[in-house]
Amino acid sequence: MSSETSTDPGLQPWQFFVLAGLACATVATFMVRGQGVVAVVLLSVLMAATALVGIAVLRALGPLVSPRDDRTSMIGHRTRAALEREKMLALRSIKELEFDRAMGKLSDADWQEMSGRLRARAGRLMRQLDAGAGYREQIERDLATRLAHTPGPNDAASVRGADAVGPPTHVVSPAACANCSTVNDTDARFCKSCGQKL
Repeated sequence: MSSETSTDPGLQPWQFFVLAGLACATVATFMVRGQGVVAVVLLSVLMAATALVGIAVLRALGPLVSPRDDRTSMIGHRTRAALEREKMLALRSIKELEFDRAMGKLSDADWQEMSGRLRARAGRLMRQLDAGAGYREQIERDLATRLAHTPGPNDAASVRGADAVGPPTHVVSPAACANCSTVNDTDARFCKSCGQKL
């Protein structure tokens, strides 16, 4: 089943099984209409079960005979999930090494050697993951969008109000706290010093 046939509004294979099951159930109903309700219900259930088995077989055999491309994200000869798992294990090993060193179970020389190897491996995996994904362009687009919406220091009218008259007595930037004048991040909702709502 190619991608052209899977996107058109025509009959899908699973729909064929559903329609065939309904047609067979209808024919069986007409054939045994004089034999009572139990026979009609049992034959209808049998046809529905046959259609469900056909759909299950189609789903099981479909990926084996389908020429569709594998959608697993590959980086080099390995999948992205395998690289992410290995990176997580390397970072966890670094954390455990630091804990062992702090507890006195590991000498400084052993810690430096093992930590250096693990950090190099984690860095190599991170570079491989970053190079294999088109994240740089997405991050740059998101950053440009966020910077375009950030008010500048000359936007005092937007902070004071458009109808303010006279020289400003105290212009508070959008990132500064009105209570303690601590400069916060531009997207912060609460002051990092006093906790006042911005």
